Amino acid sequence: MAAITPLGLDHVVLRVADIDRASRWYEAVLGARVERILPGIGLTQLRIGASLLDLVPLPAGEERPAAGNMDHFCVELAGFDEAAIRAHLEAHGVTPNEVHRRYGARGHGPSMYLTDPDGNTVELKGPPDADQTERAPGAITAQS
Repeated sequence: MAAITPLGLDHVVLRVADIDRASRWYEAVLGARVERILPGIGLTQLRIGASLLDLVPLPAGEERPAAGNMDHFCVELAGFDEAAIRAHLEAHGVTPNEVHRRYGARGHGPSMYLTDPDGNTVELKGPPDADQTERAPGAITAQS
């Protein structure tokens, strides 16, 4: 057995301008739930499926996370009904990007990007497609 056997995303830490606002957004839009709060360090942990999303305050004097702090994080979804997802997001004032077939931890499948109130990019990833044929030109895979 290998010393390290990755199982999936454990947590992502975001620096946000307003933890309460961010918590409400993730609860309403993505169905997250607050699991643990450590007021002494300003940490709020939200459960998203089997993973955690940790929210911490921006350093004093900053209004937004520094550029390059994080590209995005991905939330795996049990299903991907594009119309229903779009309607839900729009009801919360969120404008999603187009759906594209992208590769993720469980293979190729539908995904879309959106942006949270602090400018962080979130990818929503559906279940893997039945056809897992690599279609990206020049892609190098472990099987290559």
